[in-house]
Amino acid sequence: MQLRSRGLLVPLQRLFSRTYATASSGNPSRERRKFLSLDHFVQRQRVISLWREILRTIHRIPDSSTRNEMYEYARGEFERNKGVNELSHIRYLVSTGKTEFDTMKRYVDEQARYIEVGSLA
Repeated sequence: MQLRSRGLLVPLQRLFSRTYATASSGNPSRERRKFLSLDHFVQRQRVISLWREILRTIHRIPDSSTRNEMYEYARGEFERNKGVNELSHIRYLVSTGKTEFDTMKRYVDEQARYIEVGSLA
C-alpha cells in the first residue's frame, strides 16, 4: 500500500519504520573494519598517550613560531607512520618517539627556566 505525499509516492512501510541506534547504517567501510588484537589495542593506547603528552608539552612553549614548528614536526611524524600495522615496528616507533620527546621536553623546560630567570632579573 502506498500513500501520496506532496506528489510523491511514499511506501507506508518507510513512513512508519523506526531506525535504531544499533542498526547498521549501511556504511560498508565500517562493516569491513577488523577488530584490533589486544596487543594492537595496547600499542594504540601508548601511541595516543605519547601524542597527548607531546601536545601538552608543546602548549607550554612560549614562542609561537617554535610552538608551531614543533607541532607540525610531531604531527608530520605521526601522519607519516599512521599506516604501520606491524607490532614490532609500532613498538620501535613509540620508543624512538619517546626518546625524541624527552629531548624536546628538556629543551622546553630549559627555555622555561631561562625565561623565568630573565623575568626575575
